[in-house]
Amino acid sequence: MCLNIFSYKSHPDYKLIIAANRDEFYARKTEAAQFWTDKPNLLAGKDLEQGGTWLGITKSGKFSFITNYRDPRSFRKDAPSRGALVSNYLDGSAGPEAYLKSLGDTQHYNGFNLIAGDLNEVCYFSNVENKIRKLQHGFYGVSNAFLDTPWKKLVTGKHAVDAIINLNNFSAEDLFDALHNEQKADDSELPHTGVPYEIEKLVSSMFIKSETYGTVCSTVVLIDNDNRVQFFERTHNPLKENKTVSFEFVVE
Repeated sequence: MCLNIFSYKSHPDYKLIIAANRDEFYARKTEAAQFWTDKPNLLAGKDLEQGGTWLGITKSGKFSFITNYRDPRSFRKDAPSRGALVSNYLDGSAGPEAYLKSLGDTQHYNGFNLIAGDLNEVCYFSNVENKIRKLQHGFYGVSNAFLDTPWKKLVTGKHAVDAIINLNNFSAEDLFDALHNEQKADDSELPHTGVPYEIEKLVSSMFIKSETYGTVCSTVVLIDNDNRVQFFERTHNPLKENKTVSFEFVVE
């Protein structure tokens, strides 16, 4: 399902702040974040089943992430992987808006929300809405509906992250703590997306846990005013040995 909260040029010390959870079936094969061997400028986790990623950044300062748009009525099992939309942008030379325009007809994909950005521009595109939006400097969040749709988990997450980043000093650990919120929405606050009540309730928390599906990793990305990037990923998969990895570099 996934949850991404981000500040773009709206903080006095950081050009970009991302705090994100990735939700997936525990058995899906993935690699932890690293610089890809075949794409050495690209830092991201990797979906070993389809080859794409859910969130990444490059040494040149391009960044991207994707979430599914929850609509079981239009889900297609034969649809192509959405993770390639992220890795193709990061590995290409096109800027955010140009890349999104180059995608053409995306109706053969299952529903998605895609953010493509760099240090000069950030754009949002959902193939459900089918419109490119250039984002102004600001504070945003996206889960499994359109950008800034006020689902309880997103409202709670944005409030918590905003409070943290407005402290005089904050750390990646503070943001990881905020992302690890297992409180579910009250029934009256649940969205109605077409999935059964039990699933809607399960995935209404920022951090999801069940026997087979849940939040498998959390990611924090910070780019300061000197273009220094700090990238942290913490895995939570009960089927794996979990760890936190970190990377630091200056945008080229």
